[in-house]
Amino acid sequence: MHIELTEMLRCPERHEEGFLVLSTGEMLGRMVRSGVLACPTCGREYPVVRGVVQFSGGGRREAGGVRAAPSPASRLPPPVDAQTLQALLDLSGPGGYVVLLGSAAQHAVGLAGLMGGIHFVGVNAPDDVEELPVLSLLDCEAMIPLRQTVARAAVVGPDRLGAEWLAEARRVLLPGRRLVIESERVAAPVGLTQLALGHGLFVGERR
Repeated sequence: MHIELTEMLRCPERHEEGFLVLSTGEMLGRMVRSGVLACPTCGREYPVVRGVVQFSGGGRREAGGVRAAPSPASRLPPPVDAQTLQALLDLSGPGGYVVLLGSAAQHAVGLAGLMGGIHFVGVNAPDDVEELPVLSLLDCEAMIPLRQTVARAAVVGPDRLGAEWLAEARRVLLPGRRLVIESERVAAPVGLTQLALGHGLFVGERR
């Protein structure tokens, strides 16, 4: 996890948003390889294990917290190419964060090669997706553990099409920014204006 992402994170417990406190262990450049994130509001602690922040399992108050089962490794290539996603996300200039939910995290390398200076946040990525200097990984089955309105764009993979995940993707988007869903079989989430539908993709913009 990139250390600067810490200020964008939130505890997945259902209480008011607040900043998390990071205690670092191993660092590799600006990436946190091991450590603990703590929530001052509820006292939950979330470990960083091999660069992945483990929010699943509800955290732990002492050592011995429970980890959720890992996501299965992907076996098929992404159905949409990075160039198409770049055009649909309509981002210009470096800076900020793009959320890649579920199997959409597989697009990180391709997008990073086209969109320099942007940091990608993979949430519940497949096991074969590894942390990179341009990609932070978060594991959380309750929600997207980011503060609201922090992302410049978001892509939702076909394995995360539930209404709760689409609502979460919309929640973390900045107003006027785009959400791409890797499926046509979805209704426009509340708070999104549909811009395009076809070729296996939904494109919307947060109102």
